[in-house]
Amino acid sequence: MSQSVAIIDYGMGNLHSVASAVAHEAPHSHIHVTADESLILSADHVIFPGVGAIRDCMSEINRLNLGATVKQVIAQKQPILGVCVGMQGLMTHSEENGGVNCLDVFPAKVKLFQGAAYETGQHDHLKVPHMGWNNVKQLSDHPVWHGIKDDERFYFVHSYFVDMSDPSEVIGQCDYGQQFAAAFARDNLVAAQFHPEKSHIAGLRFLRNFLNWSGE
Repeated sequence: MSQSVAIIDYGMGNLHSVASAVAHEAPHSHIHVTADESLILSADHVIFPGVGAIRDCMSEINRLNLGATVKQVIAQKQPILGVCVGMQGLMTHSEENGGVNCLDVFPAKVKLFQGAAYETGQHDHLKVPHMGWNNVKQLSDHPVWHGIKDDERFYFVHSYFVDMSDPSEVIGQCDYGQQFAAAFARDNLVAAQFHPEKSHIAGLRFLRNFLNWSGE
């Protein structure tokens, strides 16, 4: 079945890898890597990626008025997936770069991994950024987990994490010196801290599940 997939381009995402992964899982889809509002709002599925510093990401999102577009996608009930910094940008505020206001879709804060557990250069201590494979505990039977075993490993690259102060919409949890939210969901919106496009078989299955999901 042919479908259109919009990958939001504000100059800060891992766009080629995401597009290639989507093409692999939905070879008959029409993929648009774009900042064009009309293409985004008319797509069957939308992906909101992101890498880099949240200050630069939010600056470009605001400059291109893409925050309003993302919120319109959510309001229109289009299935949308936030990835990595795309997920963090959906929160209320990030303490990165001295503090940055985000899109305030989820009432949560983004915080730095810090403290004695993360002091680098010491034996058995965890390094920041959290980079590499880690297990994700599934906290719900959301359709994006279909066919993926619980506690499967996914690929992460991040120094900041979403505080789990309100866990009601967390569907995936990870442990890296402390528990943090690996995935959120609300209505037609899913967001993942890990990179599905870099997570091999499990990540591609996650993407396929998203692309087959109606948003309900």
